[in-house]
Amino acid sequence: MSIKVGVLMGGPSDEREVSLATGSAVFDACASMGYMATVISFNKNYEAHLKTIKEQDIIFNALHGGIGENGKIQAWMEKNNVYYTGSGPIASALCMDKAESKKIAFKSGVKTPKWEIIHSINDNIVMKPPFVVKPNDQGSTFGLSIVHQKKDAKSALEKAFSFGKVVIVEEYINGRELTVPIIDDKSYPILEIKPSHELYDYKCKYTPGMCEYICPAVIDSGIEKTLQKSTEHLFKKFGCQVYARADYILDKNGSVNFLEMNTLPGMTSTSLVPKSALAYGLSFERLIDKIILLSI
Repeated sequence: MSIKVGVLMGGPSDEREVSLATGSAVFDACASMGYMATVISFNKNYEAHLKTIKEQDIIFNALHGGIGENGKIQAWMEKNNVYYTGSGPIASALCMDKAESKKIAFKSGVKTPKWEIIHSINDNIVMKPPFVVKPNDQGSTFGLSIVHQKKDAKSALEKAFSFGKVVIVEEYINGRELTVPIIDDKSYPILEIKPSHELYDYKCKYTPGMCEYICPAVIDSGIEKTLQKSTEHLFKKFGCQVYARADYILDKNGSVNFLEMNTLPGMTSTSLVPKSALAYGLSFERLIDKIILLSI
């Protein structure tokens, strides 16, 4: 296969280590399928790699968080006439902004937990506990806390603000964590996540054995259709392209609550999209192949 694929990985965000893991897995998959794969790893100065990037037929964007996921890299690659995988700059920026994407979801009839935005550590939180405190534009649960008592709100805000300039406070819903990958406008098998403790945090996400994953999730057919319909609707509404993953909480009354859309979901051994694809009958290599071919 003569297609040249540059795997863009690393970056300066807090999710750098996850990106390096994703990039390595993607590179290995590309190499095993016969693609002419090249690792393009950077820390801060991605522009220094423009010559190498332009030599590729397509860039597999294996970055997570920050400039790799908020639309900045996407806009830069488009300016330089570079083909790349995943969503464009507008959809990427929108989905990184949790509050803005929740607002659009709510207006389009998709239920989402109540929320408020906090701009300063001294701002007062109106919402009553329990609630979730997290940065408005971070992934991998960096800076996330569940607050059960008002006295713990301050420390939760301090933690969240250490990872971002704007914080979102979201109604805490005790329920089942479900995620729906979507590829080429079609939702894939729904996956349920059962963390070993209350919070599906960074350690749970990226430590094998810390979570139980059930795919396909054992849920009512009506709920399954709601999740699929909501994901496909939001994917188009947000302007996403090629692939993404939508996260939800299913409350005890059987109501589906949208949390966020991830435009660059992880592609590691513990990642959710590859698990769902495998349940669909798509190996990791064929998943990567599909993403590349849909992006060219």
